[in-house]
Amino acid sequence: MIFRKATVDDISQIVKMIANDKLGSLREDYQDPLPGTYYEAFKNIDSDSNQELIVIEDIDKTIIGTLQLSFIQYLTYQGGIRAQIEAVRIREDKRGEGIGEKAFKWAINRAKARGAHLLQLTTDKKRPEAIKFYQKLGFKATHEGMKLHF
Repeated sequence: MIFRKATVDDISQIVKMIANDKLGSLREDYQDPLPGTYYEAFKNIDSDSNQELIVIEDIDKTIIGTLQLSFIQYLTYQGGIRAQIEAVRIREDKRGEGIGEKAFKWAINRAKARGAHLLQLTTDKKRPEAIKFYQKLGFKATHEGMKLHF
């Protein structure tokens, strides 16, 4: 597998994976052509050195997964850096092959390489399978997350 920075040409495949689940299908607008908002978001992500939108390719250079890492500088932890992982998706026909676990191991190593002292994530409570998967990888529910949607 190859982990590489996403390009503008990858956006459609990334959005298709993000939209391809019960919750993603409710909030994403996957169509051909994609709405311009996705391209504007990609432009902002791509220009920010603290954001890494990654695609995962198989040996044939076919995209089989994606994830996004954000590096957040804090004053706490003596000016430490936290890495946040979001939008991890594996193409539906490739799930169950251990790709998700490899993606997280890659992300953990990337976060360490960038000097992060922890990797955090949020997951919807409506995703019990995902929660079990994250726990298996060593993630612990140490805080109660809250959101205010606008």
